[in-house]
Amino acid sequence: MPVINGAIAVQFKGVGFSVNGRSLLSGLSFTIASGDFLVLLGRSGSGKTTTMKLINHLNLPTSGRVEVQGKATTDWDPIQLRRQIGYVIQEVGLFPHFTIERNVGLVPVLKGWKPRQIKSRVHELLHLVGLEPAQFAHRYPHQLSGGQRQRVGVARALAADPPILLMDEPFGALDPITRLDLQQEFKRLQQELGKTVVFVTHDIQEALILASHIGLMCEGELVFLGPPEAFLNSAHPEAQTFLRTLSSRP
Repeated sequence: MPVINGAIAVQFKGVGFSVNGRSLLSGLSFTIASGDFLVLLGRSGSGKTTTMKLINHLNLPTSGRVEVQGKATTDWDPIQLRRQIGYVIQEVGLFPHFTIERNVGLVPVLKGWKPRQIKSRVHELLHLVGLEPAQFAHRYPHQLSGGQRQRVGVARALAADPPILLMDEPFGALDPITRLDLQQEFKRLQQELGKTVVFVTHDIQEALILASHIGLMCEGELVFLGPPEAFLNSAHPEAQTFLRTLSSRP
């Protein structure tokens, strides 16, 4: 079983996932350490997002077992599990009729935090993601750029201080300059906060910028798991295919 060294945050033990008799994932066995930045890399349809959704109970394994903080996802109350896990997607999913402050504070409200505590946390996070609260807290999502909305999505995912963040191609819809800026800023933020991050992408360049470890998915299997420098030297045909796209870029 491939193991990323350190205290365990998430563990896959012989996991398979099928829909209507069709196998989408098979034989997934790996461990993610607390504080690791694992990028799941692969082509469309390779099983990246399906694998990620097994972590927060959006999918349930049809064989094997997924553990979060040492407890099987099937033994967690789904709502309690998801409150341990921040989730950021490409289309940020902000509530258009909520202010930015209210969007970011949503999970703390659901968890029963006091209003003053929520306001303080929201303003702290807006600072952290580079959005001045005095300027942005009372705006609405439609008044922000795509990059600014993505920053709000990250702040919302961090609001209740979850130990784990899942990110599904969160920067994919942004222009290249904004995307690079957010990649570099989020990498700094992750290192500063020590969160465990599982990040889905089909972009090898993004994987190399962000990852402490890369997990390469191919046809529902994990065919490589290791640090970026090992990926650059991998002889696996699928890894070689991705690496060729680097040399073909202008």
